[in-house]
Amino acid sequence: MPVAIRGLLAREWLSSRIVYNPLADAFHQNPYPKYARLRGRDPLHWSHLVKGWVLTRHEDCDEVLRDYKRWSNAERLQEGSDAEPALANDAPSMLFVDPPDHTRLRGLVNKAFTPRAIEQLKPRIAEIVTEIIESLPEDEPVDLMEVLAFPVPVIVIAEMLGVPAEDRDDFKRWSDPVARTLEPTITPEETKAAQAAFAELSQYFEQIVAERAKEPREDLVSALIAAEESGDRLSHGELLSTLRLLLVAGNETTTNLIGNGMLALLNNPDQLERLRQNMGLMENAVEELLRYDSPVQTDGRTALEDVEMYGKTIRKGQRVLTLLGSANRDPRVFANPNKLDIGREEIRHLAFARGIHHCLGAPLARAEGQAVFRALLETFPRIELAEAPRYKDHVVLRGLKSLRVRLHRS
Repeated sequence: MPVAIRGLLAREWLSSRIVYNPLADAFHQNPYPKYARLRGRDPLHWSHLVKGWVLTRHEDCDEVLRDYKRWSNAERLQEGSDAEPALANDAPSMLFVDPPDHTRLRGLVNKAFTPRAIEQLKPRIAEIVTEIIESLPEDEPVDLMEVLAFPVPVIVIAEMLGVPAEDRDDFKRWSDPVARTLEPTITPEETKAAQAAFAELSQYFEQIVAERAKEPREDLVSALIAAEESGDRLSHGELLSTLRLLLVAGNETTTNLIGNGMLALLNNPDQLERLRQNMGLMENAVEELLRYDSPVQTDGRTALEDVEMYGKTIRKGQRVLTLLGSANRDPRVFANPNKLDIGREEIRHLAFARGIHHCLGAPLARAEGQAVFRALLETFPRIELAEAPRYKDHVVLRGLKSLRVRLHRS
């Protein structure tokens, strides 16, 4: 660990007798014990490492995420930031703008990304999943991340966008480094790789948009070009940033849901068997898996005014990290929060955030997760870990590098 980081953590320990160190390997393996200590001892914690506040309880996180009048999602407002975002957008995505701009962008995109549209996609999602699962080898180690969790969302979003099948591998190649820019641990080398991927991805979408503008098709790109509300349309830059967001966000969230969820079921064989015997629990099970090991662990906001909490003052311009993973294990909201219970009632998780920035692609991620878990359990009566899973060293996005299992049809 670099000396500078050790120094920051030492200062944090001296001031509060507890530290938030999301860079530690033990944290990547299992952050939940640390979350529990923070919730109990210092629910609003100043982190020297992230230069901001860390919020850990469900009620507080929910309030901050909902109240856009006091809490901004626009990164440019962050106090003390000595660097621009790793990548400069030609137009900000809806992820990093506040009302009224966010309201306008979301309203336009929603017209082409409705729950009804996702419902119509479900048969095709099931076909994609079945095709992949039927090709998986039996009785030998196979990495579910590589052969299933990564490909499914890429294929689905590529088909939604009308991208040729031969270009899908490029989507994954571009998506991974761009998603890395969400992480505070990104290195200069990774930033350079992300910038190159970003440029290639933007150039690719420029070409697709130009083609669809001339000859519209039955795909999401054409629908976004045509989306209109009160005479307003997405600008060219807004269209490109929206396409990038849909690709990267939709890709990473679903991949992590599939990986984290399958591992949780394997580590809780009673719940896996319960689901296998009662597929009617599938929708609820996916909500519980989202709560239990959330694919997105943090969501940041910036204070637009001074805010008092727990006898402390969050100053205007200071950054607050809402720890979604911690909120989803809060015993004040969830009975036995560390227990996986696919029959749990009223699962008010924050895995997709809350308020105006609630994840636009949540219905799609749910549909893909349900299709994958259903097909795996129906096809393979026995699934067992082949070796210990390996986690990515991410802070914002929690997911696996590998999940090697053995699949048995009998």
